[in-house]
Amino acid sequence: MQLPRARTPEGQAGLDALLAEPARALIASDFDGTLSAIVPDPAAARGYPGAAAALASLAPLVGAVAIITGRPAADAVAFGGFQDVPGLIVLGHYGAERWQDGTVTAAAVPDGVEQARRLLPGVLAGARVPDGVRIEDKGTALAVHTRRASDPIGTLELLREPLEDLAAQAQLAVEPGRFVLELRPRGIDKGAALRGLVAERAAGAVLFCGDDLGDLAAFAAVRSLRSAVVPGRAVVPGRAVVPGCAVASASPEAAAVAEAADVVVDGPAGVVALLESLAGAIAGR
Repeated sequence: MQLPRARTPEGQAGLDALLAEPARALIASDFDGTLSAIVPDPAAARGYPGAAAALASLAPLVGAVAIITGRPAADAVAFGGFQDVPGLIVLGHYGAERWQDGTVTAAAVPDGVEQARRLLPGVLAGARVPDGVRIEDKGTALAVHTRRASDPIGTLELLREPLEDLAAQAQLAVEPGRFVLELRPRGIDKGAALRGLVAERAAGAVLFCGDDLGDLAAFAAVRSLRSAVVPGRAVVPGRAVVPGCAVASASPEAAAVAEAADVVVDGPAGVVALLESLAGAIAGR
């Protein structure tokens, strides 16, 4: 696969900056739907063929390679087979925990999560949700999945108001995803996680790949970081500008993600091919 042209000038400026100075680039990605195919049972997810090898090829060529996921960080590493990717950073629970060199560190669990954990079964019972709804306890967050319900979209809408009420009571945020509503601490999302990594690594360019509504915060962070890069725009004095490109792993269930992206590829296979092409282009320079 040849490297695609971005459909926005800002996105193309991000790709050009990444290729010009790869040693200062941060390449980050979601896991589910991006480096792994979506499957009915989240525990059955595995890294897409070639994903681990593509990241391992990129790792010595760029400043940093990272995965930012809603899953526990260690699960993403194990399910993806990413243990041997050199220098890999995995931010789990949307940045609430971090895996690096085999060690996991995590922030303390807010009291609101424990409160929601106690009350959530009663909320679901009161909403009379149909069979197939599943609670995933992530430790620092709680996710309610409707994929296995007979009407996943209708069930999601049925749950939205009661879960928003519970989140307000527990001082949490409700974040939507593909057939999932997640209750988690406010101020924790993939955008904040990506911004933190950019600052930590002093990145000169950033690329982020995602496929779901939870990735829109990271896409927004990319746009904000690069906002003064396009020729003809004035640079804001005193503001660090980081060229960037947002890549969507196309999903018919999250059209808004493709609309927000600079480059759209065909699912996890397209993401892996893009990462392989980036590694080849950098190594060939």
